[in-house]
Amino acid sequence: MKERLHDLRHLIARYDYAYYVLDQPEVADAVYDAAFHELTQIEDEHPEWITSDSPTQRVGGEAVAAFTRIQHEVPMLSLQNAFSADDIMAFDKRVRDKLSMIEPVSYACEPKLDGLAVSLLYVDGVLQHAATRGDGQVGEDVTHNIKTIRSVPLRLVGDAIPKRIEIRGEVYFPKAAFHTLNTQLAASGEKTFANPRNAAAGSLRQLDPKITATRPLSLCCYGIGAVEHLSIATHDQALSALQGWGLPIGVYNAVVLGPEALIN
Repeated sequence: MKERLHDLRHLIARYDYAYYVLDQPEVADAVYDAAFHELTQIEDEHPEWITSDSPTQRVGGEAVAAFTRIQHEVPMLSLQNAFSADDIMAFDKRVRDKLSMIEPVSYACEPKLDGLAVSLLYVDGVLQHAATRGDGQVGEDVTHNIKTIRSVPLRLVGDAIPKRIEIRGEVYFPKAAFHTLNTQLAASGEKTFANPRNAAAGSLRQLDPKITATRPLSLCCYGIGAVEHLSIATHDQALSALQGWGLPIGVYNAVVLGPEALIN
């Protein structure tokens, strides 16, 4: 029976990845529900087998009284802005000057999502905790809420997973889902959110994870913080590694050569 439990957890994780990350459902809802129900029954009969990375534990916790604080192992720094082509050309010149490079620089490009920055710590491939950016040095523990986001793997998959790794990403509220939520809030006489970013922040910072679970939040991973034993040469390789471990990354990413291509 324990082997069946592990098989079901792996199967449900695969179904979640296909549905919530790839947007390519593998099975009908009834098949998914049957697998989830069978897993729940096994864990009900053997509660000693329940672990934090089980799909049944995504919305299993009670509301917290307040958020605890988590120190980031590597600071979560803010980004610099460029508002014009001249700004980008000047940035490129600074890069080449610092690196003493004459040849064009390769740039990894990806969208900047407007949500809430988070850091996810995985140890031995299992999600240990999640924290908001906070002041860059210390954030709030939002593990109980991060677990409700179905695109967030509770256990990484694939090969060469570091023993300990911090994954950086943005929790955001898709626009269509944001408009639907505001319509529902207005219809029930509740206060609406000003914009998708506020909706993402407000949803992720709920003390009760059951409320967060009703909000269709998404995650996009874009970087790595502290990590043990990882050989990666470029940012693009880092994104590919994240994707290979079952983490969602941006779909509009590209690598280009030189500042003109970067602007384009």
